[in-house]
Amino acid sequence: MTAVEFSARGRFERDRDNGFMASIDFHDRDECRVGPRLDGLGLSFLLSHLAVGAYILFGWIVSSPPALAFYLLLLPAIVTQWYVNRGSCVMNNLESWLRSGRWRDPHNPEEAGFLLMLCRWLFRIRPHPAVLDRFCYATILVLWLLAVSRFSWFAMAGA
Repeated sequence: MTAVEFSARGRFERDRDNGFMASIDFHDRDECRVGPRLDGLGLSFLLSHLAVGAYILFGWIVSSPPALAFYLLLLPAIVTQWYVNRGSCVMNNLESWLRSGRWRDPHNPEEAGFLLMLCRWLFRIRPHPAVLDRFCYATILVLWLLAVSRFSWFAMAGA
């Protein structure tokens, strides 16, 4: 064994006798896992996230003015909670709380990284978190503007 080896977690660790040695931590297997947790709880939160995401993407098409008003209030609320919650979704926090008993779990790779996980899992790409955040905020803005234009069209048609 050489005096310097790279650890499984991407670190060098010092050995008292030989200088550096590798560190293998078997509790961190989730770091190597790509994709969501597919146990019952993980699958239910994944499906919930996908349902909310589908509503965010296609909710502006809704033809009911009260539903559009709800959508127009929902989008800024989602963006605000992302910003206040340091990029983490309340749904991820709830899953962390159910799994670990803590609202913020540093060992949950999906917390504040759900969209990064989806990009890596579905598209095999790793965008920089800041780039993905900008893309998400821009997408939400465009969707909100589409909903505003549709809502104003309903208001003009009804007047």
